[in-house]
Amino acid sequence: MSGDSNLNLLWARALVEELVRGGARHAVVCPGSRSSPLAIACARAEGLRTWSVIDERSAAFFGLGLAKQSRTPVILVATSGTAGAHFYPAVIEASLSQVPLIVLTADRPLELQGWGAAQTVPQARFYGEHARSFTDVGVPESSDVALSHLRATAARAVATSLRAPRGAVQLNVPFREPLAPVTEAYGEERLSALAKHGRPGMPFTRIAAPAPVPDAAVLESVRQRIAATERGVIVCGPRDEVDGFAEAISALSQATGYPVLAEATSQARYGGGPLTLSHYDAMLRHAPFARAHRPELVLRFGGGLTPKVPQQWLDGSGADIVLFSDGGALFDPAHRAATVVEGSAVAACAALAKGVKRSVGRWTQGFLAAERMVRGALETAFAERPDLLSEPRIAREVVAALPAEVPLFVSSSMPIRDVDAFAPASGVPLRVLANRGANGIDGIISSALGVAAAASRPAVLLTGDLALLHDVGAFVTAARSRVPLTVVAVNNDGGGIFSFLPIAQAAKPDEFESLFGTPHGVDLSHAAALGGARLHRPTTPAALRAAVREGLEGGLHLVEVRVDRAANVDDHRQLFARMAAALGEGPWA
Repeated sequence: MSGDSNLNLLWARALVEELVRGGARHAVVCPGSRSSPLAIACARAEGLRTWSVIDERSAAFFGLGLAKQSRTPVILVATSGTAGAHFYPAVIEASLSQVPLIVLTADRPLELQGWGAAQTVPQARFYGEHARSFTDVGVPESSDVALSHLRATAARAVATSLRAPRGAVQLNVPFREPLAPVTEAYGEERLSALAKHGRPGMPFTRIAAPAPVPDAAVLESVRQRIAATERGVIVCGPRDEVDGFAEAISALSQATGYPVLAEATSQARYGGGPLTLSHYDAMLRHAPFARAHRPELVLRFGGGLTPKVPQQWLDGSGADIVLFSDGGALFDPAHRAATVVEGSAVAACAALAKGVKRSVGRWTQGFLAAERMVRGALETAFAERPDLLSEPRIAREVVAALPAEVPLFVSSSMPIRDVDAFAPASGVPLRVLANRGANGIDGIISSALGVAAAASRPAVLLTGDLALLHDVGAFVTAARSRVPLTVVAVNNDGGGIFSFLPIAQAAKPDEFESLFGTPHGVDLSHAAALGGARLHRPTTPAALRAAVREGLEGGLHLVEVRVDRAANVDDHRQLFARMAAALGEGPWA
Protein backbone atom coordinates (compact mmCIF):
# COMPACT_ATOMS: atom_id res chain seq x y z
CA MET A 1 0.00 0.00 0.00
CA SER A 2 1.18 3.54 -0.80
CA GLY A 3 -0.52 5.20 2.17
CA ASP A 4 -2.49 7.55 -0.14
CA SER A 5 -6.11 7.45 1.02
CA ASN A 6 -7.56 8.61 -2.30
CA LEU A 7 -6.62 9.27 -5.92
CA ASN A 8 -6.18 13.03 -5.46
CA LEU A 9 -3.59 12.49 -2.74
CA LEU A 10 -1.73 9.93 -4.84
CA TRP A 11 -1.75 12.33 -7.80
CA ALA A 12 -0.54 15.30 -5.75
CA ARG A 13 2.12 13.21 -4.00
CA ALA A 14 3.51 11.91 -7.28
CA LEU A 15 3.66 15.44 -8.68
CA VAL A 16 5.41 17.00 -5.67
CA GLU A 17 7.69 13.97 -5.30
CA GLU A 18 9.07 14.54 -8.80
CA LEU A 19 9.55 18.25 -8.19
CA VAL A 20 11.63 17.48 -5.10
CA ARG A 21 13.63 14.83 -6.95
CA GLY A 22 14.32 17.45 -9.60
CA GLY A 23 15.80 19.89 -7.09
CA ALA A 24 13.00 21.80 -5.30
CA ARG A 25 13.75 22.29 -1.60
CA HIS A 26 11.14 24.89 -0.61
CA ALA A 27 7.39 25.21 -1.20
CA VAL A 28 5.23 28.25 -0.44
CA VAL A 29 1.57 27.31 0.04
CA CYS A 30 -1.39 29.70 0.18
CA PRO A 31 -4.65 28.64 1.86
CA GLY A 32 -7.47 27.31 -0.31
CA SER A 33 -9.84 24.40 -0.76
CA ARG A 34 -9.21 23.25 -4.34
CA SER A 35 -5.46 23.16 -3.66
CA SER A 36 -5.84 20.99 -0.54
CA PRO A 37 -4.27 17.85 -2.08
CA LEU A 38 -1.23 19.89 -3.20
CA ALA A 39 -0.84 21.57 0.19
CA ILE A 40 -0.98 18.22 2.00
CA ALA A 41 1.49 16.69 -0.47
CA CYS A 42 3.96 19.54 0.11
CA ALA A 43 3.64 19.32 3.88
CA ARG A 44 4.28 15.56 3.83
CA ALA A 45 7.10 15.50 1.24
CA GLU A 46 10.52 14.46 2.49
CA GLY A 47 13.32 16.90 1.73
CA LEU A 48 10.91 19.83 1.21
CA ARG A 49 10.40 22.71 3.62
CA THR A 50 6.88 24.09 3.33
CA TRP A 51 6.02 27.68 4.21
CA SER A 52 2.44 28.89 4.71
CA VAL A 53 1.73 32.45 3.52
CA ILE A 54 -1.75 33.97 3.59
CA ASP A 55 -1.49 36.52 0.76
CA GLU A 56 -0.64 35.19 -2.71
CA ARG A 57 1.34 38.23 -3.84
CA SER A 58 3.48 38.15 -0.70
CA ALA A 59 3.82 34.37 -1.08
CA ALA A 60 5.09 34.63 -4.64
CA PHE A 61 7.73 37.22 -3.80
CA PHE A 62 8.68 35.24 -0.69
CA GLY A 63 9.23 32.26 -3.00
CA LEU A 64 11.20 34.48 -5.38
CA GLY A 65 13.53 35.47 -2.54
CA LEU A 66 13.92 31.84 -1.50
CA ALA A 67 14.90 30.92 -5.06
CA LYS A 68 17.25 33.90 -5.54
CA GLN A 69 19.20 33.01 -2.42
CA SER A 70 19.14 29.21 -2.74
CA ARG A 71 19.39 29.08 -6.56
CA THR A 72 17.02 26.10 -6.46
CA PRO A 73 13.49 26.00 -7.93
CA VAL A 74 10.78 26.95 -5.45
CA ILE A 75 7.22 25.57 -5.59
CA LEU A 76 4.30 28.03 -5.34
CA VAL A 77 0.81 26.66 -4.65
CA ALA A 78 -2.43 28.58 -5.21
CA THR A 79 -6.06 27.53 -5.18
CA SER A 80 -8.41 28.06 -8.13
CA GLY A 81 -9.87 31.38 -9.29
CA THR A 82 -8.06 34.69 -9.00
CA ALA A 83 -5.60 33.37 -6.39
CA GLY A 84 -2.96 32.42 -8.96
CA ALA A 85 -3.32 35.80 -10.67
CA HIS A 86 -1.67 37.42 -7.65
CA PHE A 87 1.50 35.47 -8.50
CA TYR A 88 1.78 37.41 -11.77
CA PRO A 89 4.18 40.24 -10.71
CA ALA A 90 6.61 37.77 -9.15
CA VAL A 91 6.43 35.53 -12.23
CA ILE A 92 7.34 38.54 -14.39
CA GLU A 93 10.29 39.34 -12.12
CA ALA A 94 11.36 35.68 -12.18
CA SER A 95 11.28 35.71 -15.98
CA LEU A 96 13.32 38.90 -16.32
CA SER A 97 15.83 38.10 -13.58
CA GLN A 98 16.02 34.38 -14.42
CA VAL A 99 14.85 32.88 -11.13
CA PRO A 100 13.43 29.31 -11.15
CA LEU A 101 9.84 28.94 -9.87
CA ILE A 102 7.37 26.04 -10.21
CA VAL A 103 3.86 27.50 -10.09
CA LEU A 104 1.10 25.00 -9.27
CA THR A 105 -2.34 26.48 -9.89
CA ALA A 106 -5.09 24.21 -8.60
CA ASP A 107 -8.18 24.27 -10.79
CA ARG A 108 -11.76 23.04 -11.16
CA PRO A 109 -12.30 20.09 -13.50
CA LEU A 110 -13.40 20.56 -17.10
CA GLU A 111 -17.10 19.95 -16.42
CA LEU A 112 -17.23 23.01 -14.14
CA GLN A 113 -15.53 25.35 -16.59
CA GLY A 114 -17.75 27.89 -18.35
CA TRP A 115 -20.91 27.06 -16.41
CA GLY A 116 -20.79 29.62 -13.63
CA ALA A 117 -19.11 27.49 -10.98
CA ALA A 118 -17.79 29.53 -8.08
CA GLN A 119 -14.11 30.47 -7.94
CA THR A 120 -13.57 29.33 -11.53
CA VAL A 121 -11.72 31.33 -14.18
CA PRO A 122 -9.77 30.28 -17.30
CA GLN A 123 -6.27 29.52 -15.96
CA ALA A 124 -4.52 28.22 -19.06
CA ARG A 125 -1.36 30.20 -19.75
CA PHE A 126 -2.16 32.52 -16.86
CA TYR A 127 1.24 34.20 -17.15
CA GLY A 128 1.53 34.45 -20.93
CA GLU A 129 5.04 34.74 -22.31
CA HIS A 130 6.44 35.32 -18.82
CA ALA A 131 6.23 31.60 -18.01
CA ARG A 132 8.88 29.41 -19.62
CA SER A 133 6.25 26.72 -20.18
CA PHE A 134 2.64 25.80 -19.39
CA THR A 135 1.06 22.37 -18.99
CA ASP A 136 -2.38 21.33 -17.84
CA VAL A 137 -1.72 17.95 -16.24
CA GLY A 138 -5.40 16.88 -16.45
CA VAL A 139 -7.64 15.49 -13.74
CA PRO A 140 -6.23 12.61 -11.69
CA GLU A 141 -6.52 9.23 -13.34
CA SER A 142 -5.79 5.84 -11.80
CA SER A 143 -3.65 4.31 -14.53
CA ASP A 144 0.01 3.61 -15.09
CA VAL A 145 0.10 5.66 -18.28
CA ALA A 146 -1.47 8.74 -16.65
CA LEU A 147 0.79 8.64 -13.59
CA SER A 148 3.88 8.06 -15.70
CA HIS A 149 2.91 11.04 -17.84
CA LEU A 150 2.40 13.18 -14.73
CA ARG A 151 5.81 12.26 -13.32
CA ALA A 152 7.59 12.87 -16.62
CA THR A 153 5.81 16.21 -17.03
CA ALA A 154 6.88 17.29 -13.52
CA ALA A 155 10.48 16.25 -14.21
CA ARG A 156 10.48 18.26 -17.42
CA ALA A 157 8.97 21.28 -15.66
CA VAL A 158 11.81 21.39 -13.13
CA ALA A 159 14.41 21.01 -15.88
CA THR A 160 12.77 23.82 -17.88
CA SER A 161 12.81 26.18 -14.90
CA LEU A 162 16.55 25.57 -14.50
CA ARG A 163 17.54 25.65 -18.16
CA ALA A 164 18.94 28.95 -19.44
CA PRO A 165 17.24 31.30 -19.36
CA ARG A 166 15.81 30.26 -16.00
CA GLY A 167 12.33 31.30 -15.00
CA ALA A 168 8.88 30.24 -13.88
CA VAL A 169 6.86 27.32 -15.26
CA GLN A 170 3.14 26.82 -14.69
CA LEU A 171 1.48 23.48 -14.07
CA ASN A 172 -2.32 23.73 -13.94
CA VAL A 173 -3.68 20.97 -11.70
CA PRO A 174 -7.47 20.34 -11.76
CA PHE A 175 -9.08 18.21 -9.05
CA ARG A 176 -12.52 16.70 -8.57
CA GLU A 177 -13.93 16.01 -5.11
CA PRO A 178 -12.95 14.74 -2.56
CA LEU A 179 -10.35 17.39 -1.79
CA ALA A 180 -9.84 16.36 1.83
CA PRO A 181 -7.74 13.29 2.77
CA VAL A 182 -10.75 11.01 3.15
CA THR A 183 -10.54 7.35 2.22
CA GLU A 184 -11.90 6.41 -1.19
CA ALA A 185 -11.04 3.36 -3.29
CA TYR A 186 -9.30 4.16 -6.56
CA GLY A 187 -7.95 0.85 -7.84
CA GLU A 188 -4.53 1.15 -6.27
CA GLU A 189 -3.96 -2.59 -6.66
CA ARG A 190 -3.90 -2.19 -10.46
CA LEU A 191 -1.04 0.31 -10.42
CA SER A 192 2.60 -0.66 -10.86
CA ALA A 193 5.25 0.26 -8.33
CA LEU A 194 6.92 2.49 -10.95
CA ALA A 195 3.73 4.52 -11.47
CA LYS A 196 3.04 4.86 -7.74
CA HIS A 197 6.56 5.60 -6.55
CA GLY A 198 8.58 6.63 -9.58
CA ARG A 199 12.33 6.07 -9.43
CA PRO A 200 13.36 6.66 -5.80
CA GLY A 201 16.39 8.88 -5.49
CA MET A 202 16.22 10.28 -9.00
CA PRO A 203 13.76 12.04 -11.35
CA PHE A 204 11.34 9.87 -13.30
CA THR A 205 12.84 11.37 -16.46
CA ARG A 206 16.34 12.78 -16.17
CA ILE A 207 16.86 15.66 -18.58
CA ALA A 208 20.53 16.57 -18.81
CA ALA A 209 21.17 20.29 -19.20
CA PRO A 210 23.45 21.41 -22.05
CA ALA A 211 27.05 21.90 -21.00
CA PRO A 212 27.57 25.58 -20.05
CA VAL A 213 31.01 25.74 -21.65
CA PRO A 214 31.65 28.84 -23.77
CA ASP A 215 32.76 28.36 -27.35
CA ALA A 216 36.53 27.94 -27.37
CA ALA A 217 37.07 29.62 -30.73
CA VAL A 218 35.04 32.68 -29.72
CA LEU A 219 36.93 32.93 -26.43
CA GLU A 220 40.26 32.70 -28.22
CA SER A 221 39.32 35.60 -30.51
CA VAL A 222 38.32 37.66 -27.44
CA ARG A 223 41.56 36.71 -25.68
CA GLN A 224 43.55 37.94 -28.68
CA ARG A 225 41.70 41.26 -28.56
CA ILE A 226 42.49 41.55 -24.86
CA ALA A 227 46.17 40.87 -25.53
CA ALA A 228 46.23 43.62 -28.16
CA THR A 229 44.26 46.21 -26.16
CA GLU A 230 45.48 48.10 -23.11
CA ARG A 231 42.49 50.44 -22.79
CA GLY A 232 39.93 47.95 -21.57
CA VAL A 233 37.41 47.79 -18.73
CA ILE A 234 35.43 45.01 -17.07
CA VAL A 235 31.84 46.00 -16.27
CA CYS A 236 29.68 43.93 -13.92
CA GLY A 237 25.94 44.53 -13.64
CA PRO A 238 23.41 42.78 -11.38
CA ARG A 239 23.98 39.04 -11.01
CA ASP A 240 22.60 36.61 -8.41
CA GLU A 241 24.99 33.69 -8.77
CA VAL A 242 27.66 33.06 -6.12
CA ASP A 243 29.67 30.52 -8.08
CA GLY A 244 33.15 31.91 -7.63
CA PHE A 245 32.33 34.91 -9.81
CA ALA A 246 34.08 37.52 -7.63
CA GLU A 247 37.27 35.47 -7.59
CA ALA A 248 37.06 34.84 -11.33
CA ILE A 249 36.59 38.55 -12.11
CA SER A 250 39.45 39.47 -9.79
CA ALA A 251 41.75 36.98 -11.52
CA LEU A 252 40.71 38.26 -14.95
CA SER A 253 41.28 41.90 -13.97
CA GLN A 254 44.75 41.16 -12.61
CA ALA A 255 45.69 39.17 -15.72
CA THR A 256 44.43 41.86 -18.12
CA GLY A 257 45.28 44.87 -15.96
CA TYR A 258 41.75 46.18 -16.56
CA PRO A 259 39.76 48.03 -13.88
CA VAL A 260 36.46 46.52 -12.75
CA LEU A 261 33.34 48.70 -12.62
CA ALA A 262 31.17 46.61 -10.30
CA GLU A 263 27.61 47.31 -9.20
CA ALA A 264 26.67 46.45 -5.64
CA THR A 265 24.43 43.58 -6.78
CA SER A 266 27.00 42.10 -9.18
CA GLN A 267 28.49 39.81 -6.47
CA ALA A 268 31.88 41.25 -7.53
CA ARG A 269 32.08 44.51 -5.54
CA TYR A 270 32.25 43.28 -1.95
CA GLY A 271 35.11 40.88 -1.45
CA GLY A 272 36.39 41.71 -4.94
CA GLY A 273 39.93 42.34 -6.10
CA PRO A 274 42.25 45.37 -5.81
CA LEU A 275 41.19 46.77 -9.18
CA THR A 276 37.49 46.91 -8.27
CA LEU A 277 35.92 50.39 -8.47
CA SER A 278 32.67 51.60 -6.94
CA HIS A 279 32.53 55.39 -7.45
CA TYR A 280 32.66 55.32 -11.25
CA ASP A 281 29.27 57.07 -11.55
CA ALA A 282 30.71 60.21 -9.95
CA MET A 283 34.01 59.85 -11.83
CA LEU A 284 32.26 59.75 -15.19
CA ARG A 285 30.29 62.90 -14.40
CA HIS A 286 33.61 64.74 -14.71
CA ALA A 287 33.70 65.38 -18.47
CA PRO A 288 37.50 65.64 -18.90
CA PHE A 289 38.05 62.37 -17.04
CA ALA A 290 35.29 60.63 -18.98
CA ARG A 291 36.74 61.79 -22.31
CA ALA A 292 40.28 60.82 -21.38
CA HIS A 293 39.22 57.36 -20.26
CA ARG A 294 37.07 56.14 -23.11
CA PRO A 295 37.76 52.41 -23.41
CA GLU A 296 38.56 50.55 -26.60
CA LEU A 297 37.40 47.16 -25.24
CA VAL A 298 34.62 46.40 -22.76
CA LEU A 299 34.06 42.99 -21.16
CA ARG A 300 30.45 43.15 -19.99
CA PHE A 301 28.98 40.74 -17.37
CA GLY A 302 25.61 40.59 -15.61
CA GLY A 303 22.37 42.48 -16.10
CA GLY A 304 21.53 46.01 -17.13
CA LEU A 305 23.37 48.82 -15.36
CA THR A 306 21.42 50.83 -12.77
CA PRO A 307 22.99 54.32 -13.15
CA LYS A 308 22.51 56.10 -16.49
CA VAL A 309 25.81 57.97 -16.71
CA PRO A 310 28.10 54.89 -16.94
CA GLN A 311 25.80 53.27 -19.51
CA GLN A 312 25.77 56.42 -21.63
CA TRP A 313 29.55 56.59 -21.36
CA LEU A 314 29.89 52.99 -22.56
CA ASP A 315 27.40 53.48 -25.40
CA GLY A 316 29.17 56.61 -26.59
CA SER A 317 32.70 55.28 -26.28
CA GLY A 318 32.79 53.45 -29.61
CA ALA A 319 34.46 50.54 -27.81
CA ASP A 320 34.36 46.94 -28.93
CA ILE A 321 31.85 45.47 -26.44
CA VAL A 322 31.89 41.76 -25.61
CA LEU A 323 28.75 40.63 -23.79
CA PHE A 324 28.94 37.54 -21.56
CA SER A 325 25.54 35.86 -21.23
CA ASP A 326 25.75 32.96 -18.81
CA GLY A 327 22.01 33.03 -18.12
CA GLY A 328 20.83 33.05 -21.72
CA ALA A 329 19.50 36.63 -21.62
CA LEU A 330 20.90 39.64 -23.47
CA PHE A 331 21.33 43.04 -21.79
CA ASP A 332 22.27 45.38 -24.64
CA PRO A 333 19.35 47.76 -25.33
CA ALA A 334 21.54 50.12 -27.39
CA HIS A 335 22.79 47.18 -29.53
CA ARG A 336 26.43 48.10 -29.08
CA ALA A 337 27.77 44.58 -28.43
CA ALA A 338 29.61 43.08 -31.38
CA THR A 339 30.17 39.70 -29.70
CA VAL A 340 28.03 37.64 -27.32
CA VAL A 341 29.67 34.79 -25.40
CA GLU A 342 27.21 32.25 -24.00
CA GLY A 343 28.04 29.81 -21.22
CA SER A 344 29.60 29.93 -17.78
CA ALA A 345 31.01 33.36 -16.94
CA VAL A 346 33.43 31.79 -14.46
CA ALA A 347 34.74 29.40 -17.11
CA ALA A 348 35.02 32.25 -19.60
CA CYS A 349 37.08 34.34 -17.16
CA ALA A 350 39.44 31.43 -16.52
CA ALA A 351 39.93 30.80 -20.23
CA LEU A 352 40.53 34.48 -21.03
CA ALA A 353 43.07 34.92 -18.24
CA LYS A 354 45.28 32.19 -19.68
CA GLY A 355 48.23 33.46 -21.66
CA VAL A 356 47.55 37.11 -20.80
CA LYS A 357 49.70 38.89 -18.23
CA ARG A 358 49.58 42.67 -18.30
CA SER A 359 50.80 44.81 -15.44
CA VAL A 360 48.67 47.64 -14.13
CA GLY A 361 49.66 50.50 -16.43
CA ARG A 362 48.87 54.20 -16.70
CA TRP A 363 45.43 53.43 -18.09
CA THR A 364 44.21 51.61 -15.00
CA GLN A 365 46.29 53.71 -12.62
CA GLY A 366 44.22 56.66 -13.81
CA PHE A 367 41.01 54.93 -12.73
CA LEU A 368 42.48 53.94 -9.38
CA ALA A 369 43.72 57.47 -8.71
CA ALA A 370 40.32 58.90 -9.58
CA GLU A 371 38.62 56.40 -7.28
CA ARG A 372 40.84 57.53 -4.39
CA MET A 373 40.13 61.20 -5.08
CA VAL A 374 36.39 60.72 -5.34
CA ARG A 375 36.19 58.54 -2.25
CA GLY A 376 38.26 61.04 -0.31
CA ALA A 377 35.92 63.86 -1.29
CA LEU A 378 32.90 61.81 -0.22
CA GLU A 379 34.42 60.91 3.14
CA THR A 380 35.34 64.55 3.74
CA ALA A 381 31.81 65.67 2.96
CA PHE A 382 30.37 63.14 5.39
CA ALA A 383 32.93 64.06 8.06
CA GLU A 384 31.95 67.72 7.88
CA ARG A 385 28.43 66.81 8.96
CA PRO A 386 29.07 63.80 11.20
CA ASP A 387 25.58 63.53 12.68
CA LEU A 388 23.55 64.07 9.48
CA LEU A 389 21.61 61.05 8.21
CA SER A 390 21.02 61.92 4.57
CA GLU A 391 19.83 59.24 2.14
CA PRO A 392 23.35 58.74 0.68
CA ARG A 393 24.74 58.43 4.22
CA ILE A 394 22.09 55.86 5.15
CA ALA A 395 23.16 53.60 2.27
CA ARG A 396 26.82 53.91 3.25
CA GLU A 397 26.20 53.21 6.93
CA VAL A 398 23.95 50.19 6.38
CA VAL A 399 26.55 48.47 4.18
CA ALA A 400 29.40 49.44 6.52
CA ALA A 401 27.53 47.90 9.47
CA LEU A 402 27.34 44.43 7.90
CA PRO A 403 29.76 41.63 8.77
CA ALA A 404 30.92 39.13 6.16
CA GLU A 405 28.38 36.96 4.35
CA VAL A 406 25.28 38.74 5.68
CA PRO A 407 22.59 38.85 2.96
CA LEU A 408 21.54 42.40 2.05
CA PHE A 409 18.43 42.99 -0.06
CA VAL A 410 18.06 46.43 -1.63
CA SER A 411 14.86 47.92 -2.99
CA SER A 412 14.53 49.46 -6.42
CA SER A 413 14.10 53.22 -6.85
CA MET A 414 16.52 55.32 -4.73
CA PRO A 415 17.97 52.71 -2.30
CA ILE A 416 19.73 50.67 -5.00
CA ARG A 417 21.06 53.84 -6.62
CA ASP A 418 22.36 55.14 -3.31
CA VAL A 419 24.10 51.87 -2.46
CA ASP A 420 25.70 51.80 -5.91
CA ALA A 421 26.91 55.40 -5.68
CA PHE A 422 27.82 55.84 -2.01
CA ALA A 423 28.59 52.42 -0.46
CA PRO A 424 32.17 51.74 -1.58
CA ALA A 425 33.79 48.43 -2.40
CA SER A 426 35.53 46.61 0.41
CA GLY A 427 37.23 43.34 1.20
CA VAL A 428 34.21 42.18 3.21
CA PRO A 429 32.30 39.61 1.13
CA LEU A 430 28.59 40.43 1.10
CA ARG A 431 25.65 38.85 -0.73
CA VAL A 432 23.72 41.81 -2.18
CA LEU A 433 20.47 41.07 -4.00
CA ALA A 434 17.68 43.11 -5.58
CA ASN A 435 14.72 42.62 -7.91
CA ARG A 436 16.36 44.24 -10.94
CA GLY A 437 14.50 42.28 -13.61
CA ALA A 438 11.47 44.54 -13.85
CA ASN A 439 12.94 47.10 -11.40
CA GLY A 440 9.66 47.32 -9.52
CA ILE A 441 9.02 48.13 -5.86
CA ASP A 442 6.37 45.45 -5.36
CA GLY A 443 7.01 42.52 -3.05
CA ILE A 444 10.25 43.93 -1.65
CA ILE A 445 9.81 42.91 2.00
CA SER A 446 8.50 39.48 1.00
CA SER A 447 11.48 38.93 -1.30
CA ALA A 448 13.89 39.88 1.48
CA LEU A 449 12.11 37.52 3.87
CA GLY A 450 12.58 34.72 1.34
CA VAL A 451 16.29 35.50 1.09
CA ALA A 452 16.62 35.38 4.88
CA ALA A 453 14.64 32.13 5.06
CA ALA A 454 16.83 30.41 2.47
CA ALA A 455 20.02 31.75 4.06
CA SER A 456 18.94 30.43 7.49
CA ARG A 457 20.42 33.54 9.10
CA PRO A 458 19.36 37.14 9.80
CA ALA A 459 19.30 39.38 6.75
CA VAL A 460 18.95 43.12 6.17
CA LEU A 461 16.64 44.99 3.81
CA LEU A 462 17.18 48.61 2.73
CA THR A 463 13.96 50.04 1.33
CA GLY A 464 12.00 53.22 0.84
CA ASP A 465 8.75 54.03 2.56
CA LEU A 466 6.55 53.59 -0.54
CA ALA A 467 7.98 50.14 -1.24
CA LEU A 468 7.35 49.25 2.40
CA LEU A 469 3.72 50.38 2.22
CA HIS A 470 3.29 48.57 -1.10
CA ASP A 471 4.16 45.30 0.67
CA VAL A 472 3.05 46.06 4.21
CA GLY A 473 1.18 42.74 4.39
CA ALA A 474 4.59 41.07 4.38
CA PHE A 475 4.86 41.95 8.06
CA VAL A 476 2.13 39.35 8.60
CA THR A 477 4.24 36.87 6.64
CA ALA A 478 7.24 37.78 8.79
CA ALA A 479 5.31 37.27 12.02
CA ARG A 480 3.94 33.88 10.92
CA SER A 481 7.22 32.57 9.49
CA ARG A 482 9.43 33.89 12.31
CA VAL A 483 12.18 34.68 9.82
CA PRO A 484 14.82 37.07 11.23
CA LEU A 485 14.94 40.27 9.18
CA THR A 486 15.97 43.87 9.78
CA VAL A 487 14.04 46.31 7.59
CA VAL A 488 15.77 49.67 7.24
CA ALA A 489 13.12 52.03 5.88
CA VAL A 490 14.11 55.43 4.48
CA ASN A 491 10.99 57.48 5.24
CA ASN A 492 10.85 60.69 3.24
CA ASP A 493 7.04 60.66 3.19
CA GLY A 494 6.66 59.88 -0.50
CA GLY A 495 8.35 58.98 -3.75
CA GLY A 496 11.75 60.62 -3.62
CA ILE A 497 12.98 59.46 -7.03
CA PHE A 498 10.40 61.54 -8.90
CA SER A 499 12.08 64.73 -7.69
CA PHE A 500 15.08 63.78 -9.85
CA LEU A 501 12.98 63.39 -13.01
CA PRO A 502 11.87 66.04 -15.55
CA ILE A 503 8.29 65.84 -14.27
CA ALA A 504 9.42 67.63 -11.10
CA GLN A 505 10.02 70.81 -13.11
CA ALA A 506 7.36 70.31 -15.79
CA ALA A 507 4.33 69.71 -13.54
CA LYS A 508 2.63 72.32 -11.39
CA PRO A 509 3.83 72.04 -7.77
CA ASP A 510 0.45 70.86 -6.43
CA GLU A 511 0.07 68.37 -9.28
CA PHE A 512 3.56 67.02 -8.75
CA GLU A 513 3.10 66.59 -5.03
CA SER A 514 -0.27 64.84 -5.22
CA LEU A 515 0.45 62.64 -8.26
CA PHE A 516 4.16 61.89 -7.93
CA GLY A 517 5.47 63.01 -4.54
CA THR A 518 2.51 61.13 -3.01
CA PRO A 519 2.94 62.01 0.67
CA HIS A 520 1.25 59.38 2.84
CA GLY A 521 1.63 60.59 6.40
CA VAL A 522 1.59 57.01 7.71
CA ASP A 523 3.07 56.31 11.12
CA LEU A 524 5.31 53.32 10.40
CA SER A 525 5.12 52.17 13.99
CA HIS A 526 1.79 50.60 13.01
CA ALA A 527 3.61 48.45 10.42
CA ALA A 528 6.04 47.35 13.10
CA ALA A 529 3.14 46.46 15.39
CA LEU A 530 1.50 44.45 12.60
CA GLY A 531 4.44 42.05 12.56
CA GLY A 532 5.46 42.37 16.19
CA ALA A 533 8.72 44.00 15.07
CA ARG A 534 10.97 45.99 17.35
CA LEU A 535 10.95 49.62 16.20
CA HIS A 536 14.14 51.72 16.04
CA ARG A 537 14.26 55.38 15.04
CA PRO A 538 17.96 56.37 14.85
CA THR A 539 18.86 59.99 14.19
CA THR A 540 22.63 59.69 13.76
CA PRO A 541 24.93 57.44 11.69
CA ALA A 542 26.28 55.79 14.82
CA ALA A 543 22.77 55.02 16.07
CA LEU A 544 21.83 53.58 12.66
CA ARG A 545 24.83 51.22 12.68
CA ALA A 546 23.96 50.15 16.21
CA ALA A 547 20.35 49.42 15.26
CA VAL A 548 21.41 47.31 12.25
CA ARG A 549 23.88 45.33 14.33
CA GLU A 550 21.27 44.73 17.02
CA GLY A 551 18.89 43.47 14.34
CA LEU A 552 21.48 40.95 13.19
CA GLU A 553 21.24 39.27 16.57
CA GLY A 554 17.85 37.90 15.53
CA GLY A 555 14.14 38.64 15.38
CA LEU A 556 12.14 41.10 13.29
CA HIS A 557 13.21 44.75 13.40
CA LEU A 558 11.98 47.90 11.67
CA VAL A 559 14.58 50.66 11.57
CA GLU A 560 12.84 53.83 10.43
CA VAL A 561 15.08 56.70 9.36
CA ARG A 562 13.18 59.90 8.72
CA VAL A 563 14.65 62.28 6.15
CA ASP A 564 13.61 65.44 4.33
CA ARG A 565 12.46 64.67 0.79
CA ALA A 566 12.70 68.32 -0.23
CA ALA A 567 16.41 68.43 0.70
CA ASN A 568 17.27 65.07 -0.86
CA VAL A 569 17.83 66.30 -4.42
CA ASP A 570 20.23 69.00 -3.26
CA ASP A 571 22.06 66.49 -1.02
CA HIS A 572 22.68 64.21 -3.99
CA ARG A 573 23.64 66.96 -6.41
CA GLN A 574 26.05 68.57 -3.99
CA LEU A 575 27.73 65.25 -3.22
CA PHE A 576 28.09 64.29 -6.89
CA ALA A 577 29.37 67.77 -7.73
CA ARG A 578 31.91 67.65 -4.94
CA MET A 579 33.07 64.15 -5.87
CA ALA A 580 33.43 65.07 -9.54
CA ALA A 581 35.16 68.35 -8.69
CA ALA A 582 37.84 66.42 -6.82
CA LEU A 583 39.00 65.13 -10.21
CA GLY A 584 39.85 68.67 -11.31
CA GLU A 585 43.27 68.16 -9.77
CA GLY A 586 44.08 65.17 -11.96
CA PRO A 587 46.27 65.11 -15.09
CA TRP A 588 43.18 64.75 -17.31
CA ALA A 589 41.77 68.16 -16.25
